[in-house]
Amino acid sequence: MSLSGKNILVTGADGFIGSHLVETLVSIGCNVRAFVYYNSFNNLGWLDSLPDEILSEVEIFSGDIRDSNGVRDAFNDIEICFHLAALIGIPYSYQSPESYVDTNVKGTLNILQAAKDFGCEKILTTSTSEIYGTALYVPIDEKHPLQAQSPYSATKIGADRLSESFHKSYELPVIIVRPFNTFGPRQSARAVIPAIIIQLLSGKREIELGDIHPTRDFVFIEDTVNGFIQIAISEKTLGEEINIASQTEISIAQVANKLISRINPEATIITDKIRIRPENSEVERLVGSNKKITELTNWKLKNSLDLGLDKTISWFKKPNNLKHYKPNFYNI
Repeated sequence: MSLSGKNILVTGADGFIGSHLVETLVSIGCNVRAFVYYNSFNNLGWLDSLPDEILSEVEIFSGDIRDSNGVRDAFNDIEICFHLAALIGIPYSYQSPESYVDTNVKGTLNILQAAKDFGCEKILTTSTSEIYGTALYVPIDEKHPLQAQSPYSATKIGADRLSESFHKSYELPVIIVRPFNTFGPRQSARAVIPAIIIQLLSGKREIELGDIHPTRDFVFIEDTVNGFIQIAISEKTLGEEINIASQTEISIAQVANKLISRINPEATIITDKIRIRPENSEVERLVGSNKKITELTNWKLKNSLDLGLDKTISWFKKPNNLKHYKPNFYNI
């Protein structure tokens, strides 16, 4: 399948991954409708940072995925939907779990129902590696048991199973896309790599972090977006759950030291207790298998971790980008 010329809906288009996906889809000739979270400030999130020649080609739809009527309006004439809208901050899910159920579970239900009623050709719903919990074996493939170690991951498990049920019950052409730890330009400082970078660039000598021993599988944003696109293009992916992973494991401490060595080698790491998850909620080890995505699609990892870190630092160093962040404020 070619995506060029297709009418495509991207929910969560104002966010980190969503804005990059919109930018890429426009560049390959898609007709993109960007579903952004309604606000009275007319703020389009990270879409506001796109070049004028890209943003002018995007149809903006302001709404709330928790509202089924608005979601249905957004689906008019849509052929393919990339559903990325979600609440994703794990610490905030401890505080406000009901809002995660409303957005991640009920919001996904609204998307699936509208896609079914409007005859959408393909729906890609976005999962997360957090649903696997601490690895029981590595690399983690799509058959790994699901472990809800936070309210956030529990709601994403629920959304995934809803997607599966619509595929099996109604033959809805759903694909569950499961990115591992995506990083890069425009990412929120609630994520560890931007949190480290902005502290270093602000001149801090003591970098505040939570637990640094857990391991993660980091994927640069360009590779994650390409994963979404290759999964959508492939004729072999309907009904599947598919990881986007580098299949490489590294600890938070090791990543932090890579960034420190690049920006300020004199900086040290200190523990900030507020950033530490409850003991049984921390996911200690994540490293994903990318065997399935490479078998079913033409996706290949193009950016090493080191290359991705260099590109990310370069973006954050630009004053117009760094001004969006608050190095002295920890946002859960």
